[in-house]
Amino acid sequence: MPASPKPHILIVDDDPPIRELLRDCLEPEGFQISEAGDSRELTEALALGGVDLVTLDLMLGGENGLALAADIRTRHGVPIVMITGKGDMIDRVVGLEMGADDYIAKPFHPREVVARIRAVLRRAGSGESKTAASERLMFNGWVLDIGRRALQSNRHEVQNLTTAEFNLLELFARRPQRVLSRDTIMDLLKGHDWTPFDRSIDALISRLRRKIEEDPDEPQLVKTVRGVGYIFACDVKPG
Repeated sequence: MPASPKPHILIVDDDPPIRELLRDCLEPEGFQISEAGDSRELTEALALGGVDLVTLDLMLGGENGLALAADIRTRHGVPIVMITGKGDMIDRVVGLEMGADDYIAKPFHPREVVARIRAVLRRAGSGESKTAASERLMFNGWVLDIGRRALQSNRHEVQNLTTAEFNLLELFARRPQRVLSRDTIMDLLKGHDWTPFDRSIDALISRLRRKIEEDPDEPQLVKTVRGVGYIFACDVKPG
């Protein structure tokens, strides 16, 4: 499928009225919309390519929405906004851990969905400044490409990061050797149009460690400072 000038949103929900509601609020805002009612249709739509973001129902006809989110992230690297009737804090944390970029609980206001989708798409790579487009930060064998929003090793192996993981790593890489409290991290991440909550920071830290640490159980890069917060304990230099 050729790339569309409009952001292409794939709505994945087994409830046709919910799909219709999302389509009705997104299409007038300039989005191209595709729909999927189950995992088979989801797989077929993603195989066609050109999808910029997936809205995913956590309880998709009894299927494991968390596993689907992890699979989408691993295979396709497409941003995910998880939409679900479950509002429990644990579900939010697990959803973020499995690769979702944002989380909206039903019932939702259509304007909130539009705003959050726009925010995730901005974070996923549109609108960087010319300065950021060429900026790279290097640390401990990794190269963080700010413009491309990509992380790769010195051996040119690409590490797939969610939008939230990339934002967190960039935050740390710009403030090496500084102890940051959870409150400070949350305040700084709010500048990325994402409203984190306390436990989501710990979940993000855990996910990031699994991707950049040699031994996530004994982290040497993102270290915990007990009773205070975290520190990015390595030297960072321009690439």
